[in-house]
Amino acid sequence: MARRLVVEADGGSRGNPGPAGYGAVVRDAGTGDVLAERADFLGVASNNVAEYSGLVAGLRAALAIDPDARLEVRMDSQLVIEQMRGTWKIKHADMRRFADEVHALVDPTTVTWTWVPRARNAAADRLANLAMDRETAVMTDHDDVGPLSAPTTDPAGSGTQSASAAGDPGSGRAPRPSGAGVRFDDDQPVTVVLVRHGQTAMTVSRGYSGSSEPGPSLDDTGRAQARAAAALVDRVGRDLWGDIEYPSEVLASPMVRTQETAAVVAERLGLPVRTVDLVKEADFGEWQGLTAEQIEERWPGLLEPWHTAGDLRPPGGESIADVGERLTQVFEQLLDGGTGRTVVVVSHAVAIRAALGVAMGAQPGSWSQLRVAPASVSIVRLFRDKRHEIAVVGVPSEGWGAKG
Repeated sequence: MARRLVVEADGGSRGNPGPAGYGAVVRDAGTGDVLAERADFLGVASNNVAEYSGLVAGLRAALAIDPDARLEVRMDSQLVIEQMRGTWKIKHADMRRFADEVHALVDPTTVTWTWVPRARNAAADRLANLAMDRETAVMTDHDDVGPLSAPTTDPAGSGTQSASAAGDPGSGRAPRPSGAGVRFDDDQPVTVVLVRHGQTAMTVSRGYSGSSEPGPSLDDTGRAQARAAAALVDRVGRDLWGDIEYPSEVLASPMVRTQETAAVVAERLGLPVRTVDLVKEADFGEWQGLTAEQIEERWPGLLEPWHTAGDLRPPGGESIADVGERLTQVFEQLLDGGTGRTVVVVSHAVAIRAALGVAMGAQPGSWSQLRVAPASVSIVRLFRDKRHEIAVVGVPSEGWGAKG
């Protein structure tokens, strides 16, 4: 039986025409494993030229893997898909030239042409944007099985190679960025981008707003913060923290404020939002909605040890350590889902502190020392041996202000 491969292709132009680039990913249709990545900067070109360029590059990469494979092409360009199906006429000379290239590579009638929404074409879109951002090329080939490693631009800017191929020839290990956690193996992590929700009325009043209630919506400042946080997250794996993969999934707690923040982030990334109860805020029990002063007045001497001891529970609520146990489960589930990817988690102050604390192996009583402002971004990298890396803590978005 012929092997089945999926080609995901995309292209873009910033100006149409303007600075343009394409991206393409080849996957095994059965496992979803990434087998090859291609991208390049095209100079000044149109969107259509960029999209067709991505298609041709993707087909070439797939045929190099297995010239006898059955191919499915997935693109978010309805124009390219319908023209390749033969249902739309090809009128423009540039498009006819690209169509001739496709016909020289494959018989279009033997290829499955599938239109997908932009959110389902994020990997190819990321590569196209990477090519435009860095004005460089990507040519990465992966083993048929195993985790996807991030493409790394070479110093000369002439192309890229897989991280596993770019290391010390003597050790076979990939070089790690300056300041990164020390490791002596080639294990790949799951990267978790933790985003705190934007400001709400409870943020301003300093009330303890936990998970026992859906909670308030973002205020105007919080919505601006969410947009700024989305713009910051969109740069991950592009011009910020380039050794990290561009996000491929967005998770959020069920609270109103996190759902609203996640919706803004997900729209920017072109991804759906998946609700995960385990990343919700601490349950403050009878302290819900009260300020620190009100809690101290009604339960004298309990609030400080809740923060500093870590194992004290408010009446009817959770301890900080309890929240840490939930986030430990989240980490285990993310690792079980496969390494070599980046997942955005939109959550809350106490939950994000717990995630950071668990990742660094610190005692729960110390987690409250971590500052996690509204709409700030923190990044942890999870390894199977639990020697996790804290990459970023509490980077504020542009929308963060004095009230954060």
